[in-house]
Amino acid sequence: MIEINDPCFVFGLNLDSIGGVTNLNDGAMGNSWIHIDYGHSTANNFLNSLGLPERIVNSLVQPDTRPRTVISKEGALVFIRGINLNPGADPEDMVSLRMWIEEGRLITVRQRPLLSLQDIRSELLSGDGPISIPDLVISIIGRIANRISDYVNGIEDQLEDLEISTQTQHEQGARSRISGIRREIASVRRYLAPQREALDSLYTHSMTSMPEGYPYRLREQMDRMTRYLEDLDLVRERTLVLQEEWMNIAMEQQNSRMYALSIVALIFLPITFVTGIFGMNVAGLPGIENPDAFFMVTGVMTVISIVVIGILKFKRWF
Repeated sequence: MIEINDPCFVFGLNLDSIGGVTNLNDGAMGNSWIHIDYGHSTANNFLNSLGLPERIVNSLVQPDTRPRTVISKEGALVFIRGINLNPGADPEDMVSLRMWIEEGRLITVRQRPLLSLQDIRSELLSGDGPISIPDLVISIIGRIANRISDYVNGIEDQLEDLEISTQTQHEQGARSRISGIRREIASVRRYLAPQREALDSLYTHSMTSMPEGYPYRLREQMDRMTRYLEDLDLVRERTLVLQEEWMNIAMEQQNSRMYALSIVALIFLPITFVTGIFGMNVAGLPGIENPDAFFMVTGVMTVISIVVIGILKFKRWF
C-alpha cells in the first residue's frame, strides 16, 4: 500500500494506455508513475515500501549525483540533469532527476521542482500524454532536452548581442558579461557531457528492453544532447575569440590615448625648455629690463610650436 499522505510523496499516476491517467490505487498496479521528493527524511522508508532493493534506494536519495545509467536485472537506474528554471535560481545550477525504470513502473525522484515533469503531468491529466512507461521515459528526456535547447539558444542570443555591441561600442561591462557566459557554459557542460554517455547506455539497454520504435526515439534524444553539447563548445570558442577581440580593442584604445599624450608632450617639450631657462632666478637673464621681452619670448615659443607641429605633420605622425 502506498502512503499518499507521506510528505515526500509528490504525485502518483496510473497510465491508461490511451494518453490519460487514472487514480493511483492500492495494491497491484500496471504502468504506474510515482514521483517523490528525496529532500524529506521519510524518502528512504517510502522507497523501501515500494519494494525497491536497498542499494537502489541508497542511490536514489544520495545528495550529489552525476548523470549516469546503471543497468541491473531488476531494472535501469538513470540519473540526468535538467535546466533549473525555478524562480530566483541560476539556470546553470542544473536540477538532478533520478529515475528507476522497471517493468510496468517508473519512479522519479527529485529535490527541486522540474518544469518538464509538470508539463508531462498536465498532458496526462488532459488525456494527451504518454501511453506507456517507455513512452513516458522518452517524453521526460525529450522535455528536458527541449529546455536545454532553449537555454543554449538563449546563450547564443546573448553572445550575438555581445558581439554586436563589441563591434559598435566598447562597453566597460562587456568583459564581465563574457566571463559570466563562459562560467555558465562550463557549469552546464559539466553535466551535459556525462549525460550524453548516460543516454547512450540507456539506448543500448533499450534495444532489448523496450518495444520496437522506442530505441530509435531514444537515440534521437541522445543525438540532440550531443548536438547541444557541440553547440556549447562552439559558443565557448566564440567567447574566447570575443574576449580576445575585446582585449585587443581595449589595448588599441589605450595605445591611442598614450599616443595622443606623447604627441602633446612632444609639442610642449621645446616650450617647456624655453620657459625653464627664462624661469631661472639668476642674474644676467636677457630681457629683464626690456618691457617687450615677454611678447618676444611668447612669439618665439609660438613659432617653435608651429614648427614642431609642421614637422610631425610632415612625418605623418598624426
